[in-house]
Amino acid sequence: MKLFAMIALGVCLAPCMSRAAQLNLATVSCGKYENEVLPAAASNPTADSLNTVMWLFGYSVAKSGAHVMYPEALAPFGFALDNECKANPAESLLDALAVVKPEPKNPMNLTTLECATFASRHVELARTDPESATTIMMWLFGFSVARSGSHIFDADSLNSFQAALLADCGKYPKRPLLDALSTVKPLRPAK
Repeated sequence: MKLFAMIALGVCLAPCMSRAAQLNLATVSCGKYENEVLPAAASNPTADSLNTVMWLFGYSVAKSGAHVMYPEALAPFGFALDNECKANPAESLLDALAVVKPEPKNPMNLTTLECATFASRHVELARTDPESATTIMMWLFGFSVARSGSHIFDADSLNSFQAALLADCGKYPKRPLLDALSTVKPLRPAK
């Protein structure tokens, strides 16, 4: 059933945002998000709507002040964000993210997960299921960006974020993952 929900979300949001462009959540209205940003990605072969929504989900959780990951809440979050934006086109995407709340089922507390444990699991998942590893990293990336006080989505910085996070976990293996997510600063990719 979870797989079906993820597939349904991917199909509904297939024409999502481009990975190449930065998105300022404070200046993009819901109407622009629904009518320009989402449709523009339909012609972009590198667009990945699932990972974009995952980034927005991580960002939203961090902005709410929570420090948990909700593994089963992506699809409901994606649909709720879409509904919020359709109902309130003048609202900023940043404000819409503050309204949409995740379903708090089976939370994973980021304060109790050690960096070394996360890093070893991530490396193994990246080896066996790279798409899922990237999707989880996008959630962590969005969470980290929100914790830093930024409101810029730049998917091109994912690889540098991942490298910085894994390096930090290697340097401080006993550190809680939450602390690492609060201190890691990705480098901007060269253009």
